[in-house]
Amino acid sequence: MSGAPARRLLAALVLLAGNTRCALLEEPPADSLLVCTSDADCSANETCFVDGCGDPGQDIVVEVTPNPALGLYAQDFPVGRLRAEQNLQLFGEASVRGLVTRSTVTPPTPSSTATRPYSDPLFVRAIGTSALIPGVARYHQALIVPDNGQWALPVASGQYAVTLVAEDPDVPPATSTGTVSPGETLAMQWLLPAPAAVVRVQGQVTLHDGAAVPSGLAVEALDAQLRPLSQRIPVTAATGAFSLALAPEAATASTVLLRVTALHDDALIPQQTFPVDLTAPVELELGDFGAPVLVTGRVVALDGRPVASATVSLQGRVSGGGTFASPLATTDLEGRFELRSLPSPAETPLELVVVPPPGSAAGLTLTNAVVPRTDTVLPDVVCAERRVVRGLLRLPDDATPAAGVRLVVEPVDTVPGRRLPPDLATETITDGNGEYTLRLDPALYRLDAVPGENLPRISRFVSVVPGIDGVAQAVPTFSLQRGRTLRGRALSFAREPGVPPGLAFASIRFYRVVNVEGRPSSVLLAQSVTDTLGRYTALLPIR
Repeated sequence: MSGAPARRLLAALVLLAGNTRCALLEEPPADSLLVCTSDADCSANETCFVDGCGDPGQDIVVEVTPNPALGLYAQDFPVGRLRAEQNLQLFGEASVRGLVTRSTVTPPTPSSTATRPYSDPLFVRAIGTSALIPGVARYHQALIVPDNGQWALPVASGQYAVTLVAEDPDVPPATSTGTVSPGETLAMQWLLPAPAAVVRVQGQVTLHDGAAVPSGLAVEALDAQLRPLSQRIPVTAATGAFSLALAPEAATASTVLLRVTALHDDALIPQQTFPVDLTAPVELELGDFGAPVLVTGRVVALDGRPVASATVSLQGRVSGGGTFASPLATTDLEGRFELRSLPSPAETPLELVVVPPPGSAAGLTLTNAVVPRTDTVLPDVVCAERRVVRGLLRLPDDATPAAGVRLVVEPVDTVPGRRLPPDLATETITDGNGEYTLRLDPALYRLDAVPGENLPRISRFVSVVPGIDGVAQAVPTFSLQRGRTLRGRALSFAREPGVPPGLAFASIRFYRVVNVEGRPSSVLLAQSVTDTLGRYTALLPIR
């Protein structure tokens, strides 16, 4: 890449990284950020991608999901240089296989032979991401009864933290990490401490005024990084007593936190975290957070019209040192809402969060709310306006308007001084002139253009900045890309006699792995579903 395209790419990347040393920029960047606008900005063998010009046949990773209902989960692998006929040969089942033993001596050691297989029920949770496709999450969970200490959990390929939580509350949770490759088994071993080696933490939750502790409380132990050291154990109602079981190494940890929470999300009880000394009696006194009150109000736009179908919530610190988040409420046709909340402290208000529905001119609004210890009516909440964003989309010839193209917008990062908007389903369709209009809260967005059957999808980053006096923000015009048809079959790793080798109704997604603001990211280029014979067709960009 050289000349003007290279200069534009350098300027765009500096802006994305938040660099304020303007001497590196040849001209002030526009409000909206597009790394390149069309393939014409790139060299002869490159295509304009979301991260700049690149070879359309490189940096491609495919994810194939055969059939989760049958325990066949996603496999991802690089496909190298793509061919017109691209068969996707799957590997065997990927899984995590565990061996769980429990020590019968104190203290437990990995080399100790005084162990027994653990065969009581376990809740297994595997949380991670794809190892090859940044930003693609992996999550599996199951209730498992080990067979002589052994168990297996089919998973998608990826990097995982695998946590075991025993049904027995006196067994501390245990976590191990590892990577599962397609067709491979990740073997993990856990040695649980002997019952006599478990660190017992017994204590009591109390209220500031000595009143009976309400039902529906739970306590768990955490380390300094807020990772669990114990199970989440219910507190005995009225007495407030609790008993936790921690692994032996917790006794030497520099920081142990005990967190008191509500057992149910809709309970009007604050969350409070206490640093504790495990060598001393533990008493967790909750401050005077007050009794729940009814809060009502109205949400209106700048022109005074009510904002219907907006979600409203209150959150923040409450009296006594805890934090609180109310259940969500939704405004009616007159913009009115009501919700139950804890009162705010005398010195600081709570934060009222209003999220209008997609397409509304009213935008994400945060405001302070003073909530006394009696039912209260808040002043009208006047929402800020979302920024009007307009742009033009053209066909690959860079001249003809692209009409009737679906555009999907997703927030991916914040802009300075603003909170990341919720991931609402914001969509629109270009008109007959290829023009589109969106209403968006300030943020960095990925804009995906999804045309018809003959052209591939294309993505761009757009940085929406706060507006001034209702002035619309213009997105520089960009063009769709020509597509090449990719065909092939998704093939099973094993073929049974009389059964076609193709995987029917498998989901196939092609990603391009990129860097945004110096961080690995991924962009979906194409997706398809195989037919009954395992055949697929996908459109990918080409110069």
